[in-house]
Amino acid sequence: MLANFLIGLREGLEAGLIVGILVAYLQKLGRRDVLPRLWIGIGIAVALSLGVGAILTWGPYGLSFQAQEILGGTLSILAVALVTWMIFWMGNHARGLKHDLQSKLDVALVGAASGIVVLGFLSVGREGIETALFVWATVNASGNAGIATIGALLGILTAVAISYLIYRGLIRINLSRFFTWTGLFLILVAAGVLAYGIGDLQEAGVIPGWGQPAYSLAGAIPPSSWYGALLGGVFNFTPEPTWAQVIGWLGYAVVVTFFFLRQIFTRTAPAATAPTAARPVDAPLADSGVARSA
Repeated sequence: MLANFLIGLREGLEAGLIVGILVAYLQKLGRRDVLPRLWIGIGIAVALSLGVGAILTWGPYGLSFQAQEILGGTLSILAVALVTWMIFWMGNHARGLKHDLQSKLDVALVGAASGIVVLGFLSVGREGIETALFVWATVNASGNAGIATIGALLGILTAVAISYLIYRGLIRINLSRFFTWTGLFLILVAAGVLAYGIGDLQEAGVIPGWGQPAYSLAGAIPPSSWYGALLGGVFNFTPEPTWAQVIGWLGYAVVVTFFFLRQIFTRTAPAATAPTAARPVDAPLADSGVARSA
């Protein structure tokens, strides 16, 4: 539940900040008349995300066992790729997020009316589809759909509330610190999802080595214990992984964490040496009243 709560919170906050920037800019330009078009695009994005989640949940039931395992493993790996891309994308583009969105909105305002709808759809749809796919992957790995879904919904609702309070200027949040810590946490979650996806492909016969565990921690961490269930639900921990799962988990966690930390240190180093030459990650959002760093 905690993993899906943070997924929903992070993705929802990203979408909320984007919507807040677009709405604030339209109000600044005095173009409240196009706000309904923006909300139509956002509504379509939300509906598409829910549809993707429904297809992922109920679509595979008519497939054979092997086909289900192949589909589950492939989608799990795709979900890991998307969430990894999302983590690095936010770090690279947060500084220019406000400017990029306003530039796209300027282009849409001088074009056809459908341009505003498309911009609203694309701005929120990416986060929505990523959330649906990654939540499905974690649910598929943990097997507890009800609790995981509730966790994701609570995270999204919390993100909506926080985004509104930020937009109204009622709270301040250090977005740089928030995205750094949630990014590190999601790397560990994604590593577990990757290992589970590898296990699915091994069970389907696509990758060899299924049924040959590298080691067993079942005695020290029984799956039926509360801490075993907690580790399994949050990080998709398995007490008897195969060598392919161990290599996949370690390789992903070490490599992605290394590049993520390097991105953070590279981003903060100029600010330490020349504080007037660089701006904090959330500064572009603060200019429009959408976000302020603590």
